[in-house]
Amino acid sequence: MTDLSRYHTTEDLPQTFPIFPLPRALLLPRGRLPLQIFEPRYLDMVDDALSSKRLIGMIQPCDMERNPENPELFPVGCIGRITAFKETRDQRYYITLTGVCRYRIKQELDCVTLYRQVAGDFLPYPEDLSPENENEDINRPQLISALKTYLAARQMNTDWASIENASNEGLVNSLSIIGDFDVGEKQMLLEAPTLPKRAEILIALIEFANAPSTGSADAPLQ
Repeated sequence: MTDLSRYHTTEDLPQTFPIFPLPRALLLPRGRLPLQIFEPRYLDMVDDALSSKRLIGMIQPCDMERNPENPELFPVGCIGRITAFKETRDQRYYITLTGVCRYRIKQELDCVTLYRQVAGDFLPYPEDLSPENENEDINRPQLISALKTYLAARQMNTDWASIENASNEGLVNSLSIIGDFDVGEKQMLLEAPTLPKRAEILIALIEFANAPSTGSADAPLQ
């Protein structure tokens, strides 16, 4: 059984789950997000998740200034399963979340845990649980061209063999996750209704960064 093969329909997902609000941290279905956990309440969250279903909902705060401890949240996030875990001597956790399915927050729960929990609605995103569709068409040449221009302007190297061998979904989602985009841009990528639409947004963001009047050679993609 693969990490995600146990989730066939939205009914296989929990009605309530813990959330990890983190700006510019994007998780997408079947994507992988490495995280370093050190804050006590989130160490507790990981401990509880590991002893249960290993599921954590990633979500972005939309306003950190008013209440940085419990900020207002965007309505859409992505739940992920802990698929890698390492504990360090200084009591930090290094985990990898593999994205399972996007969700909309139905309500935030009153709970005794220090970390926040929500009731989530997965019904708008049943396609997230379908196997990867290798036939979904994107403008791959335009994406590769924009990426080459971006990296060349910043004298950055990458593993082009891995990029060429990546599936369309793997390429688009990986670049979306590691890309140095702001909170609103990350949210647009998350909420894109289809992979081709996400690819369009991604290409536009990279080409915008490449534009002489807006791009900065000092701003890395990751």
